[in-house]
Amino acid sequence: MAPQPLGSLKGFAVTFRQIFKKPITQQYPEFKRPVYPRFRGRHRLWRHENGLEKCVGCSLCAAACPADCIRVVADENTATNRVSAGERYARIYEINLSRCIFCGYCEIACPFDAITLGNDFELSEYARDDQIYTKDMLLAEPIKRVPVADGLLYDTPIPYYRTDS
Repeated sequence: MAPQPLGSLKGFAVTFRQIFKKPITQQYPEFKRPVYPRFRGRHRLWRHENGLEKCVGCSLCAAACPADCIRVVADENTATNRVSAGERYARIYEINLSRCIFCGYCEIACPFDAITLGNDFELSEYARDDQIYTKDMLLAEPIKRVPVADGLLYDTPIPYYRTDS
């Protein structure tokens, strides 16, 4: 089959038209596009207003996780060491973000709203071991702020369990 010279010229015409247009590339680190309101990113553990952790170490989030990336080891609260409001607390709480699929099942399964998925999506690390977030890392406030798009522009409402409190 012989080459199609007319088809090649049409292809080159598209290329030549694009050469003289300004690029529409947006510079990523300086300009961050807002994420959708229901975007699921970095996990976060929460505390009550009195400083006690909301997580009671029930491991329902680990049971609900399809990727098996959550590890919870519970321990008993004592009178001298009160960590959570319940009888137990999560002595070890780890999430392996290299295995996480950000489905949000852990957030839905938690009866105490102790874990939520925020909007931070810049989670890259140089080492694989740094992708394992410990309890202290999950309790900390995220350093980076990600702009969130206006929820009224979209037809999907923000679920009741996503209220930041």
